Amino acid sequence: MDTGFRLHPQRLHHFIEKILHYAGSEPQEARLVADHLLAANLAGHDSHGVGMIPSYVRSLEQGYLQLNRHASVVKDMGAVVTLNGNQAFGQVAAHEAISLGIEKARQHGLAAVALHNSHHIGRIGYWAEQCAAAGFISIHFVNVVGDPMVAPFGGKDSRFGTNPFCVVFPREGQSPLLLDYATSAIAFGKTRVAYHKGEPVPDGCLIDAQGLPTNDPAVMHRSPLGALVTFAQHKGYALAALCEIMGGALSGGQTTHQGSLQASVDAIFNCMTTIILNPDMFAAPDMQQQTQAFVEWVKQSPHSNDEPILVPGEWEENNRRLRKAQGIPLDPGSWQGICAAAVRAGMPQDEADRLQADCEQVTL
Repeated sequence: MDTGFRLHPQRLHHFIEKILHYAGSEPQEARLVADHLLAANLAGHDSHGVGMIPSYVRSLEQGYLQLNRHASVVKDMGAVVTLNGNQAFGQVAAHEAISLGIEKARQHGLAAVALHNSHHIGRIGYWAEQCAAAGFISIHFVNVVGDPMVAPFGGKDSRFGTNPFCVVFPREGQSPLLLDYATSAIAFGKTRVAYHKGEPVPDGCLIDAQGLPTNDPAVMHRSPLGALVTFAQHKGYALAALCEIMGGALSGGQTTHQGSLQASVDAIFNCMTTIILNPDMFAAPDMQQQTQAFVEWVKQSPHSNDEPILVPGEWEENNRRLRKAQGIPLDPGSWQGICAAAVRAGMPQDEADRLQADCEQVTL
């Protein structure tokens, strides 16, 4: 399917860094945010990639996102630490939280790190991959404060956010096993992508303002608003509820309720509670062999098409190989929004035009 554009990854990274520079970010902040957004696109999760830039610029204009701030420690109990994100870029606050959690897991064999009051922390799998790269297992509970988009099982309107859940398991010499998904049937960002493309979303993902099923992503972007539904009916709802509590309440942050509702949908704030474990601390000398035996056993299952059976995390790895070779696909609406955001952030129009043209040259 024609996606409109295929963009050169390195040049797109440079463009995003320049947008953030003009918006006021210091070099390290601009790099961390660009690294994260491009990594999401390369992994195939366009909903959490560079298409977030227009929302970030609006959040900055509205006074919600605070540039060049950092996470601060609220309470440090050794293996357990709580941090305040101080409304900083989530890509900065979460980077600092996970780095500290990894350091503590090296010291203690396990760690729990809680982060609240952080601007959008993006694709959670990125943070899990950082833990796996250090050799650690991690489990992440996340909520979205005061920005209801998802209906409870049996409900007809939105009551909580997309509340991601994520687990990673490192493997020797191979990419980690990675579970990373929103507890809604699809991520909100995927409705944004579909809306810009003018495409319907799959069945069973949305209800309209009357609580009736619909495939039209516009119900999430134009008034009267509908809602996402949870995956797997009551099972996804139960997991979403525990992500709300474990991510929001336990982290020292807020859950979504009448008193925490945000005034603007562009003000995305997350809380995350992360548990990091050193697998070497367990009495499991055959852990890697048992993991590989299971993976091989699963992949040998008879299947009805030519596509191989994938284990969690392989889909992202396949996307990285393909997109590094062929460029990052982006629909025209999202690309136009990013280029317009560059000018709103203070970039001169002629420079924006030049960088836009550079990104569209996809000879790699």
